[in-house]
Amino acid sequence: MSSTDDTDSTEAPITSYAHAPTRSVTAGGVTFAYRELGPDDGIPVVFFVHLAATLDNWDPRLVDAVAQTRRVITFDQRGVGASSGTVPGTIEEAADDAYAFVTALGLDTIDVFAFSMGGMIAQDLIVKHPDLVRRLVLTGTGPRGGRNIDKVVGVTYWDVLRATLTRSDPKEFLFFPRDKDGKRAGKAFVARLQERTVDRDKDISLTAFRTQLKAIQRYGRSAPSDLSVITQPTLIANGDHDRMVPSILSADLHQRIKGSELIIYPNSGHGGIFQNWETFAPVAARFLAP
Repeated sequence: MSSTDDTDSTEAPITSYAHAPTRSVTAGGVTFAYRELGPDDGIPVVFFVHLAATLDNWDPRLVDAVAQTRRVITFDQRGVGASSGTVPGTIEEAADDAYAFVTALGLDTIDVFAFSMGGMIAQDLIVKHPDLVRRLVLTGTGPRGGRNIDKVVGVTYWDVLRATLTRSDPKEFLFFPRDKDGKRAGKAFVARLQERTVDRDKDISLTAFRTQLKAIQRYGRSAPSDLSVITQPTLIANGDHDRMVPSILSADLHQRIKGSELIIYPNSGHGGIFQNWETFAPVAARFLAP
């Protein structure tokens, strides 16, 4: 395995995601693209991203808040964005890829911030490697076999169509309620994703997107995992009207992960943490503080 790093270790740490350099590391024949920012020491917080997402899909308000005190790493999954290879057909395989990426960086302990599909991958990763993760943030996600997770395919295609007809970003429909506040929050979120103006990532391909959707569908139709192995401090958050991963599944996770904390934001959808970033960012930062 090998890695490339063009930053000067004598420079002040970058704490703005818009300026974090894109790097790469190779493991098992796959070259993973990633970005790193924040203090260059301590256990890093690895961010696990959502369906169809690349490096450019993380809300900088959340990443930057954590990066003020923590080393933060975001990465493209296999076959997505600037990472090589083909997208895995199951969430389990995606978790294996994540483990390969983390170990290729020489890490044996990490904290995890995960959203949506990323939270599913993170759960599978911990079930297989329970000692790898020290602290865990699960947002907009649900457990393996969770009721109605497999309906995400229909919901997603329907909202993509609605967005196309209105010349909007699909995330405005998928992540946010369609009331006045939700529409405003959705447009603000999409605008924040454009703050990075150089070295932007490649969009996910249609084939890769469809493969990820099928993987989530399989996850939703699978037998539940034993989440009693998740004993690390865990923060769970969602909106109260999540159409993609039903909000009740966040409560299910809370019940199944002993000692976990649960936050449900009112009048919010799948992207509740993005709609309520001003409230959630400091909470997440404190939870993940060194």
